Amino acid sequence: MPLRVDDEQSVNMDKLTQLQDCIEQLLLIMKLSIVQLVQRSDFKRVSDAIPITKSRPKEKVDPPAKFEENKRELIVDLVRKAKQIELLIDSLPLPEPEDSQVARLGALEEELQKQNVEYKLAVERARLLHRDITRAFRELTDIGAGLDP
Repeated sequence: MPLRVDDEQSVNMDKLTQLQDCIEQLLLIMKLSIVQLVQRSDFKRVSDAIPITKSRPKEKVDPPAKFEENKRELIVDLVRKAKQIELLIDSLPLPEPEDSQVARLGALEEELQKQNVEYKLAVERARLLHRDITRAFRELTDIGAGLDP
């Protein structure tokens, strides 16, 4: 059974939500990676002209092998999430041609105008019915008021 337009849009919106969630997760992984790399490494001298004035306690600094292992793990996490994002992007439909969008929007506008006319007619019928019922109740109460001694 082919998907209806509403179902197709729902699936695409779900993919967009997943994409948004994945991008947020990727940014979180990036942030935590930077925090991890900064907090678990010691300061190193990059120039003889700039002295090291600060150091971290040894228990807070990972040994070089562990630090490299952690870096590789962070890279794997980043690449995995980037590939997941790429797959989601590839699964999105191609953009609809502009001519087709214009035609579809025109059809939707016509449908909206028809529905609006029907709505206005229904509101007018409701007003007339309300008026008739109110008039009938008044006549009944007037007749009823004349019967009481």
